[in-house]
Amino acid sequence: MAHATHSMSMGTTGMTMVFFTSTTTPLFSSSWAPSTTGAYAGTCIFLVLLTVISRALMAYKQILEHAWHDRAVNRRYIVVADENDAAAKELKGDVEVKEEAVLTTRGLDERVKIVRQERRAGARASPRAIEGQPWRFSVDLPRASIFTVQVGVGYLLMLAVMTLNVGYFVSVLAGAFLGELAVGRYIHMDDGHH
Repeated sequence: MAHATHSMSMGTTGMTMVFFTSTTTPLFSSSWAPSTTGAYAGTCIFLVLLTVISRALMAYKQILEHAWHDRAVNRRYIVVADENDAAAKELKGDVEVKEEAVLTTRGLDERVKIVRQERRAGARASPRAIEGQPWRFSVDLPRASIFTVQVGVGYLLMLAVMTLNVGYFVSVLAGAFLGELAVGRYIHMDDGHH
């Protein structure tokens, strides 16, 4: 019998890789170990909320990405009518005239039109258009900050699931369901990462 018990543990340090239902499983540190059923329920509720926050961060970042893209697309472009007459006629159908100004080049005053690209209502930005934007401190710093928080929350959720506690695992799944139900329509991921 001793041989059978030893072969069951397969030489590990006593940690089995199966789900279990203990209500005293520590979460993130040994000081966060629920000692009552109420504390365990509170920990599970925390995990649900943390997962909802994870999905909300994804949606918020996606909304910001579209706003940043729209701002980049709507930047003003100057078309000098005298030098680019054919180009101005060609652009007339695609852009909307925003205002007029005077541009001084080579010491001469020339009439120019400041225009912006018109986008159809409800049209989504293509991922390719978003990729081609130049680096901007006002866009890339918030993008990196939000992504860093997303990664941190994601790893905390991964650690919770890796405890193999059934309650923690179901709480993360419930939070993913509720988060997707609440904000999933704002998340458009074409790269396959979730």
